[in-house]
Amino acid sequence: MIVLDTLLAAAGSAAALVAYLACVALATTAQTLTGFAFGLIFLSLMAALDLASVADAANVATVLTLVNALTYLRAHRQAPPWRLMKPALASSSVGVVAGLALLNWFSTTAAQALKGLLGLAIVACALALVARGRVRADVAPPRSFALAGAVSGLMGGLFGTSGPPIVYHLYRQPLAPEVVRRCLLLMFAFNALMRLALVLPTGGFSLRALLLTSMAVPVVHLFTRLALRLQPHVPAQALRWGVAGLLVLAGSSLLAGAWR
Repeated sequence: MIVLDTLLAAAGSAAALVAYLACVALATTAQTLTGFAFGLIFLSLMAALDLASVADAANVATVLTLVNALTYLRAHRQAPPWRLMKPALASSSVGVVAGLALLNWFSTTAAQALKGLLGLAIVACALALVARGRVRADVAPPRSFALAGAVSGLMGGLFGTSGPPIVYHLYRQPLAPEVVRRCLLLMFAFNALMRLALVLPTGGFSLRALLLTSMAVPVVHLFTRLALRLQPHVPAQALRWGVAGLLVLAGSSLLAGAWR
């Protein structure tokens, strides 16, 4: 009973708790089926429903992204594509540091502007998902991976979601879908670990974020496993358009709120 009261206090109410866990389940399912979109969906819904601050939601998304990636990689034992992703991983670490610095500045001086910026980023990312460029004949050079990694790291530090830039870049490469998915999960896990290593020692991870994370971890694990069973039966094109539509709605809501 004490545990339930603590969880309800962290969520705000029973209805908020149910809404929060539904957000986690939806974001986890989309992430597992597509290889991306957890952070975008989770943050957009959390902010649109006003379930947590952007800073707390970003911290929760960081841990849950890591749990989702590790669960997937444990279920698929192929070696991560370290060599291909090395330039992107190196530059993303710099981006994460810059993103966290921006988050701290916005959180203390312009919290509402931060929501508007999140909304703008979500809408732009949704449009990028459905407007993928032509697949290249050859794999891009390392400097191209480094640039995509730096921008992804910036978004990862700022919002706890580093997907869109590296997603757009990887889907233009002549790579098998499973290789792309493992590349993405490797990037997400790396950025999540990097972000946690910077946030935890500085006290940037609040008690509320910790409680919300503890509630969600079993849900992430369960829905990752369920989505892995659904994966072969869901058309990729329909899923991508569905995710993009959800993101446009949530991002537009945040932009409208910030404008008001």
